[in-house]
Amino acid sequence: MTTDITILGAGIVGICTGLSLIERGASVRLIDRSEPGQATSFGNAGVISPWSIVPQSVPGLWKKIPGWLIDPLGPVSVKPSYLPRFAGWGLTFLAQGSEARVRAVSAAMDTLNSDCITLYRHHLNGTGQEHLVRDSYYIHAFRNADEARLDTLDNELRRSAGADVERIDGPTLLELEPHLTEDFKAAIVIKGQARALSPGQIGTALAEKFKRLGGTIEQANVRAILPQEDGAWRYVTDTGEHTAQKLIVAMGAWSAELLKPLGIRIPLEAERGYHVNFTDPGISLNNSIMDVDMKFVASSMNDGLRVAGTAEFAGLDAPPNEKRAKGLVKLASRLSPDLNADAYTTWSGQRPSLPDSLPCIGTFDGFPNLIAAFGHSHWGLMMAPKTGRIVADIATNTPMNIDLSPYKPNRFS
Repeated sequence: MTTDITILGAGIVGICTGLSLIERGASVRLIDRSEPGQATSFGNAGVISPWSIVPQSVPGLWKKIPGWLIDPLGPVSVKPSYLPRFAGWGLTFLAQGSEARVRAVSAAMDTLNSDCITLYRHHLNGTGQEHLVRDSYYIHAFRNADEARLDTLDNELRRSAGADVERIDGPTLLELEPHLTEDFKAAIVIKGQARALSPGQIGTALAEKFKRLGGTIEQANVRAILPQEDGAWRYVTDTGEHTAQKLIVAMGAWSAELLKPLGIRIPLEAERGYHVNFTDPGISLNNSIMDVDMKFVASSMNDGLRVAGTAEFAGLDAPPNEKRAKGLVKLASRLSPDLNADAYTTWSGQRPSLPDSLPCIGTFDGFPNLIAAFGHSHWGLMMAPKTGRIVADIATNTPMNIDLSPYKPNRFS
């Protein structure tokens, strides 16, 4: 019997899950209020990195946060009126920063990231858009050469997982990236990476493939989900009430609100990120570049030079803060003396972030046939293909040799 599955959310996680389910013979629908892959998935920095296995909360981070918060161009901001609601999440986040906890989380991140390039090329095969994933390095650039070290915890984690990591000096960095400022005195080069030339176009290409393979996509707002006595699920959208044998929640930052009426509480924060796209930059980068001092990433894409970063906590429904986007323009101007910063567009979107930097993947206690696939924070693009495969295995009762306990939806209960 063909399994009837509905995925709520057609971001990159939902799309990859849909493709993996169709490969297993399921009948699949994707539901989203936006065009597939054109919301949060659209706006990321485009890094596709098997070695992005370092969580956000690390030892000593708490010392940097006060300075970041008072800096108008800093990488983190919290809306003052939102601070009372945010405080509990923030303390839980900082508690994840012990070395032992970081090592455990890193191993779980590695499970989701290790195959990301191979799996994207698998999904893109036959779309005519295979070129949208390009091999590259991920370069972490430092203005203070003494801070570019290979013996740090983050680089130890990467190298232990198999990454080829090299330290280079400023002149060598300029040979790789001639347009960067000479203010960068050293860099850590993480090899074996790829980058997306257009995350939005990847989403579109994979959604079109999903439909060609027999999947259906509906654009509608999801209002509620309700369990049925027979184990099936009813979900309510703008177009009415519908049923599915199994329901997968992949709605990113909106997932927790959808689950609350069921008594399910997930400490999911909406972390607003921004990007600026310089449409006539006058420069091109050969690789993805992180400005380590200011925690933003720059990458050349099909439509210009994208600079993405910042983490703003102000609540799920807060409007974008244009000052944060304009701040990225100023920061980008420090990246290269040759950048034409006059012509640009801005974007913002809500990342779904959990305190331990890991997503929720798996079933919910007491709710059979309801499966979580959300909370990927900064790593949604990278973790999406493997998440999709794991969720497809869960939904089709396919045995797997993976420890899912780090991603349990109820792990914070």
